Amino acid sequence: MFKVTPNGPNRIDLELESQIDNQEMITALDDLEKAAESIENGRMLYRVHNFRLPTLGALGVELSRLPALLRLIRKFKRCAVLADEKWVRAIGEFEGALIPGLDIKGFEPGDEAVAEAWLAEA
Repeated sequence: MFKVTPNGPNRIDLELESQIDNQEMITALDDLEKAAESIENGRMLYRVHNFRLPTLGALGVELSRLPALLRLIRKFKRCAVLADEKWVRAIGEFEGALIPGLDIKGFEPGDEAVAEAWLAEA
């Protein structure tokens, strides 16, 4: 499951659970693009539960839309990643180091209030 939920004028909440296939990826990316249309200096709260790598078909969909995703990610300033697994949080922070202008910070699921406060800063 990959769920995209607008949460105010400049925020989107994402929820990923388990493994997603190509159709779920298409729907999620469509929803994400639509939700981010008017966002500037956005914030994102990304909840990841029971992460499993997407199917090969889903990865293919994501790669085929990479140029649009790179344009979309520039609309965001901060992303808090709430994840069960430490390595998922670490990968998120690593990605943030690679993407200019985007600060990604990982949090444990029980630290949602801390993540919310961090997103609200600056």
